[in-house]
Amino acid sequence: MVPKLLQTSALVGIVFYFAAIYYLLRKKTLALKYTLMWILAGLLMAVTAMFPGILTRFAGLVGISTPSNALFAAILFAILLILIALTSIISSLNDKTTKLVQSIAILEKRVRDLENAGGASRSDN
Repeated sequence: MVPKLLQTSALVGIVFYFAAIYYLLRKKTLALKYTLMWILAGLLMAVTAMFPGILTRFAGLVGISTPSNALFAAILFAILLILIALTSIISSLNDKTTKLVQSIAILEKRVRDLENAGGASRSDN
């Protein structure tokens, strides 16, 4: 059984967690399309804090000896999922940046070529 003080503290912490997500969204520091994974993680934390028996059942299903070890395993799994999602986002942004830099380089070369061609035609007059 989880002590009520610990359960209450966890729920208060989760409220602050959601408040931080809301604050970052309002300040536009965190994009709306990326907050889904953070909200899902918060909901999982809230469900686990409100119903600690779920963790005991999960430990029994997976074959982990104690619920605290199951909690660490679940947290590790969640962290890995978040890292995979963030790596995917970074890879996508890296590809977009590369394409953007290449486009800018092509445009700069065109401008230089036009300036050189315009300068040569003026000196001929």
